[in-house]
Amino acid sequence: MNNIKRRDGFEGEKYISVPESAWRNAIRENPLMAQLYVTYIGYFPKAAYHYRERPEGCEDNILIYCIRGKGWFKLNGQHFEVSPNEFIIAPSTKDPMSYGADEQEPWTIYWVHFSGNNMTSFNKGFNIKMEDGAREILLNEQGIKIWESMYRNLELGYSQENLSHVNLSLYHFLATFLYPEQHTNAEIQDEKNMIKDTILYLKENLDLKLTVEDMATRNSLSTSHFSSLFKKATGMSPLDYLIHLRIQHACVVLAGYDTKIKDIALEIGYDDPFHFSRLFKKNMKVSPIQYRINRRKKEENRVLAV
Repeated sequence: MNNIKRRDGFEGEKYISVPESAWRNAIRENPLMAQLYVTYIGYFPKAAYHYRERPEGCEDNILIYCIRGKGWFKLNGQHFEVSPNEFIIAPSTKDPMSYGADEQEPWTIYWVHFSGNNMTSFNKGFNIKMEDGAREILLNEQGIKIWESMYRNLELGYSQENLSHVNLSLYHFLATFLYPEQHTNAEIQDEKNMIKDTILYLKENLDLKLTVEDMATRNSLSTSHFSSLFKKATGMSPLDYLIHLRIQHACVVLAGYDTKIKDIALEIGYDDPFHFSRLFKKNMKVSPIQYRINRRKKEENRVLAV
């Protein structure tokens, strides 16, 4: 296990902390802006060793949107995994929390801290709870565009006009996550439903020897058009996504069961256990056997620590 931990400083990152005095001045001019406002905003690409620990919680809500890689969030004693095309909203709390990037596949994330004069009522009104965990969402292009707009305005300074724009944009940004189905036209919605259905089909048929042509035919689309839509929605090619699901399933079995490697391979569609092992090591950086050993050692240490 690597002991390196970093709060920020990632190559290509974007990060702005909005001074509290800037919001105080803006709210003085327009008290309605006190309802909800951005306190921090950032983008961390491939954030290796990213780690934050907040023993006294955070007075802001924190939204983290993972577009690639993986990470985790620990809140009020509960541990949540965060995978690609998932987001988590941690409500304002005084309870301890920590979060960070996966060691093998560090996440790429867009994130926003936001606060207001009554976050308890806000979270209750929008049913944001401690135990929610990560929620799945297909590639939120509109949310990312709004995030970019907020970031650009904050880069230009903290004038009343810039902060007013960011303040109003924040509501729209959150709506794209809380009500994703309301922010797509009918054609795009059909495409997203098709991708969701395909992903569900893949999850339920990991043992089948599926090709991109099979997936495209199932949706009455050409291979190239289907592949383009799938990658646009998920950030991955159909076959890469299938491999991701298979490896993810293998990790669960390796960690929790004594199933033989050859049987795990067959369970997820690989007749050759050596091919499966090579593919697993390529994606997880360790062999299946070593992964099982590492996970069980980690679980033993966790139990002993308790």
